[in-house]
Amino acid sequence: MIRLGGGVRLPRQGMRAIRRDCSGCNMDKRTRARELTMQALYQLDVQGRDVLDSLKQFFIEVENDNTVRDLALQWTNGTSENLAQCDELITVSTIKWQFSRLSPVDRSILRLSVYQMKFCPDIPPRVVINEAIELAKKFSTDKSPGFVNGVLDAVLKKLQK
Repeated sequence: MIRLGGGVRLPRQGMRAIRRDCSGCNMDKRTRARELTMQALYQLDVQGRDVLDSLKQFFIEVENDNTVRDLALQWTNGTSENLAQCDELITVSTIKWQFSRLSPVDRSILRLSVYQMKFCPDIPPRVVINEAIELAKKFSTDKSPGFVNGVLDAVLKKLQK
């Protein structure tokens, strides 16, 4: 069992299944790092900041590639450190939705994406948006990809002003 903090434990066989799922596939390293970061941000959202110390071990358990793990940890820490700024941009861009009503998955995807658009100039904004849509398709509801696209497009317009 892996402890993620807050009493949540994940079975080791589940972690190996996650690792096996991506080993041998041709998934881009940054795409895989985004998936791990989104999962880590979800844990932070649901369990609180106490889980932050456990995330490095989580990354080690689920990913063999050091580059992917380092990138996921960097993006997780960066998003966590700039959470207030990211949340503010999301809030002013979700016209008909209260921030608190967003699903934790969508909130995590949006937080990572806003962080990357605002603080990672080496990543083109359109790449960030496209990757966020793919995360929403994979991990969230049928309506989430369109919602995520709309919110991030509004965020991008605000950042370009």
